[in-house]
Amino acid sequence: MDNAVYVGLSRQMILRRELDIIANNVANADTVGFKVESLMARTEPAAPAETLGAPKPVKFVLDAGVARDFGQGALFTTGSDLDLGIEGDGFFEVTTEEGARYTRDGRFRLDELGRIVTQAGDPVSGDGGGEIIVNPQDGAVTIAADGTVSQGENAIGKIAVMRFDDLSVLEKAGDNLLRNVSNLQPEAAPDVRVRQGMLEGSNVKPILEITRLIEVTRAYESVTRMMESTADLSRRAVERMGRAN
Repeated sequence: MDNAVYVGLSRQMILRRELDIIANNVANADTVGFKVESLMARTEPAAPAETLGAPKPVKFVLDAGVARDFGQGALFTTGSDLDLGIEGDGFFEVTTEEGARYTRDGRFRLDELGRIVTQAGDPVSGDGGGEIIVNPQDGAVTIAADGTVSQGENAIGKIAVMRFDDLSVLEKAGDNLLRNVSNLQPEAAPDVRVRQGMLEGSNVKPILEITRLIEVTRAYESVTRMMESTADLSRRAVERMGRAN
């Protein structure tokens, strides 16, 4: 009976992890550029706790990582010149102290040097890797669909929009940024469209996530009842054996 308890415990751990992920999705339903996540699980055979009459092997449930859906979120209008939304498969490239980072969060601003930066102050990379510097005295900033940044009739730079052939190489790095954890280098995404004065909302579907939250909660409660029933059955068996002796 210990096998059932151990298997149930492994399932409970996975369900608790899944609850955390779903709760994080719900909390970020209004976060710009956020991508919905889901838990991947796998089974792993292991030797049973008891060999007498126990199946061989016993299969436990394990965490196999987090999957991220990079599907397009809805674009909404803000009217701010430095709010940018991506239409298509690509990422803005940002230069941080830890190296290049990637994001779909286009809430940019100007710093004291006139550079286009993120809300955290990290410079947004231009096409070719340089920074884009704006002179406030030269008029309003316009950004074309291909990312070209202009003031008046003068082009002053181009926002870099990059694409990865394999999105699994990206992992969360905080501040709504992603980092490349492989040697795979991104490529320019010329067919992607940059929309000035717009932002991309998250692709979280709140109703679906709430439904998942209810389902996982019920599954957790069901496993808990099963474990309690198994433990109670084991206790009564021991008591009967004691009386028989």
